[in-house]
Amino acid sequence: MVCILLGNGFEEVEALAPADILRRGGVTVKLVGIGGDTVAGGHGITVHCDTTVEKIGLSDGDVVVLPGGLGGVASIEGSDAAMELVHQAAADESMYVAAICAAPTLLARAGIIGKGITAVCYPGMEGELTAAGVTPVMDRSVVVSGKVVTGRAPGSAIDFGLRLLAILKGEDAARAVQADLHYLV
Repeated sequence: MVCILLGNGFEEVEALAPADILRRGGVTVKLVGIGGDTVAGGHGITVHCDTTVEKIGLSDGDVVVLPGGLGGVASIEGSDAAMELVHQAAADESMYVAAICAAPTLLARAGIIGKGITAVCYPGMEGELTAAGVTPVMDRSVVVSGKVVTGRAPGSAIDFGLRLLAILKGEDAARAVQADLHYLV
């Protein structure tokens, strides 16, 4: 299962494009609300979530996804329940943590990523990664470093979703969804 954490002010495309891609690929995806089951994105799109952060539990092989959007990242960081899920996924060898745009900086501040990890984030925020010992790779859309997947920005949301699908279901599944979307790279 993939749990996409949504707090008020999240970046809609970074949450919904990967959710759509993963569901097309046969992955169970839960949109997980912070502060309730209805959450407003940073551009005024309101999403009714599948569950709330207090009600979700993780199992082997699950993925926790953190979309960007400064408000959404602040919501995740300000929620003990959300941060507990992020730390649980980061500590479990069978799970992945994925973050896009501003969210990789949360992983750096929380000590989840550091020396020996490469990552990408929203351009201009890479100093927060460097301060934690992370090596920024700013010329890529998506970076996979161990069990951590990071994405660059809203324009990387489709690549981010396809990379997650490839990790979970294989390259053939990702290529099939990419073809169905008529997404050319």
